Amino acid sequence: MINKLIYGLLALLPLGAAAQTGGSFTIKGKVGNLNPPARAYLFYQLGADKVLDSATITNGNFEITGNIFNPVNAGIVIDHKGVGMANLATQSSAAAQPDALSLYLDKGTIQVTSVTDSVKKAEITGSLINDDNKRLMTQLAGVTARVQSIYAEANAAPQAKQQEPGFQSGMQVRFKALQAEQEGILKTFVRSNPNSYLSLLALSSLGGPSADPAVLEPLFNSLSQNLRDLDQARQLYTSIQALKATAIGVQAPDFTQNDVNGLPVKLSSFKGRYVLIDFWASWCPPCRQENPNVVKAYTKYKGKKFTVLGVSLDRPGAKQDWLNAIKADGLNWTQVSDLQYWNNAAAALYFVRSIPQNFLIDPNGKIIAKNLRGQELEDKLAELLGKG
Repeated sequence: MINKLIYGLLALLPLGAAAQTGGSFTIKGKVGNLNPPARAYLFYQLGADKVLDSATITNGNFEITGNIFNPVNAGIVIDHKGVGMANLATQSSAAAQPDALSLYLDKGTIQVTSVTDSVKKAEITGSLINDDNKRLMTQLAGVTARVQSIYAEANAAPQAKQQEPGFQSGMQVRFKALQAEQEGILKTFVRSNPNSYLSLLALSSLGGPSADPAVLEPLFNSLSQNLRDLDQARQLYTSIQALKATAIGVQAPDFTQNDVNGLPVKLSSFKGRYVLIDFWASWCPPCRQENPNVVKAYTKYKGKKFTVLGVSLDRPGAKQDWLNAIKADGLNWTQVSDLQYWNNAAAALYFVRSIPQNFLIDPNGKIIAKNLRGQELEDKLAELLGKG
C-alpha cells in the first residue's frame, strides 16, 4: 500500500530527472504551527533506488538532509496525525488526497514555507531549479487547465459515447493541439535557458513517441557545454541519434516476423504499396480503442495500394490473447509478432517506447508519416490516394 501511495503521488511531480554527480541537500520546512505526532515524509528516486525519509514536525518546523547526484524530482507528504505512511496509503482516495508538495531536490539548502498547516501550497525558495520550474509551470498553466477541462468533459460523457470512434478522434485532435502548444512553450524555455538543468529535462520530454530528431538535435546543441557533458545528456543524445533511423523521409528499416500461422513475413515484401506499420497489443486499451479507426481506413483504402501490417507486443505465451483480439476487433490484415512483449525486435528497431504507435511507409519503402490517429489517418490517406 505504501508503494501505491508513492506511485500515485509521482504523478504530481514535475518533469522527471535522473541522477548523475554527487552533492548533498537540506530541506528546511515550516508548515504552520504543526506539532507531534505530525511528521513530514520525503520520497524520491536515486538511481535505481526509491528513497523514503522523514522528520518530526515541531512548532511547524522540520529538517531533512540527504545526498543526491544531479537535481531529482521529489515529493513531501505531511502526516498530520502521525499514522505513518502505510496508513496514509490505505486512507488515500480520489476524494481525500494526501497533503503533498512536489519539488526538485538540488544541492544546498531548500526552504519550504507554508503559513498554514498544509504543505500543498508552500513556497519553495533557495533553489534555482525550483525557481525555473515555477516559471515554467506558470507558462504551462493555461495548457494544463485546458487539458484538465477536456479530461473532465470526456469523463462526464456517457460510457457509450466515450467508446464511439468519432468521440475519441475528436478528443485526440483537441489533445494534440494542446500538446503542440505545450511543446512550443518547452522549446522556447530550452532556447531561453541554456544553462538550466530543467532545460535538459524539458528537452527529454519533447515529442513523445514520435519525437523528431531534426527538432531535438538543434535544441540539444543549444544547451551549455556543462549540461551536454552530463551522463543524462549523453544518453539523450544517443536516443536522438537512434531516432534518426526512423525519421520521416528515411528508408524504413526492414524486418521479418512470423504471422499468426507461424510463417515469416518481411516488411519489404509489401514494396509498391503504402503500408501502415501498426504497433499494438491485445492488453493495450488505447490500442483497442484506436483499432476501429484503423479498420475504417483499411476498409476504405485497401483497394488503392494500401495495407496495414500489425505488429503485436503481446506477451510470451499469450498467443491466444493476440488471436482473440484480432478476431474481436476485425483486424483483417497481416499480423505478425515474436510474442516478446516490450522486447519485440521490430519495436526495438523502430524505437517504440509506447503503444499504439504507427509509421506510414510509401511504395518506395520510405517513412512519410508517424502516429496518425483517427481522422488524421483518413485525411492523410485521402491526400495520398484520393477521397473516392
